Amino acid sequence: MSEFDHLVLATPLLSETVQTVARLLGMQPAEGGQHVGRGTRNFLLGLGNGGYLEIIGPDPEQPEAQPPRVFGIDHLTVPRLVTWAVRVSGMDAAIASARARGLDPGDAWEMARATPAGDMLRWRLTLDPAGSHTGVVPFLIDWGNTRHPSLDLPQATLLSLIAIHPDPAMISARLQSNLHRHRDPARHAAGAHRRRRGSVRPGHSVVTEGAVGLGCQEQRRGRH
Repeated sequence: MSEFDHLVLATPLLSETVQTVARLLGMQPAEGGQHVGRGTRNFLLGLGNGGYLEIIGPDPEQPEAQPPRVFGIDHLTVPRLVTWAVRVSGMDAAIASARARGLDPGDAWEMARATPAGDMLRWRLTLDPAGSHTGVVPFLIDWGNTRHPSLDLPQATLLSLIAIHPDPAMISARLQSNLHRHRDPARHAAGAHRRRRGSVRPGHSVVTEGAVGLGCQEQRRGRH
């Protein structure tokens, strides 16, 4: 069984993007910590129902980290909602199941993050060999016995998650392979370009992210 875990907002300028999200939503994302040895750190914001937004970018305390940073961060010039994750229980079985249905999600990577309190969180996720996973097909994540990050975060509300792709039939089949028995929060539509778009509501504001970066529009009370 799998379920929505988190959205990944990757950025070349972490502190500036965190400030932008805080200003637009009226709440401060919580510091997640350092991905030691991988050159990144993150900030997190809850999205309700066990999901969260991850804002991830270069860690100035690890300027020479190798290998290249995940999610293509080294090549970004603006913040991008690059991909999303679904949570599974039993990573090896989930990978085998996806491969049996014709989709290879990649091998499992052992990951860790040092929190500001000095704790070390550990989990597993699937990425391609270069660690540059992006696109509308999510990666898999298994937190094992680690306390889930969403339990300790300020909470906004995820209004919708829309995946747009020029070949909806093909991408829908891949999503169904990766989201077996999953209640899919993403809707699929034909479009001229592949992109991800998320809407988040703390009260009145909606934050969206696409090829041109972050934007904000006001929303009337009571409308969803």
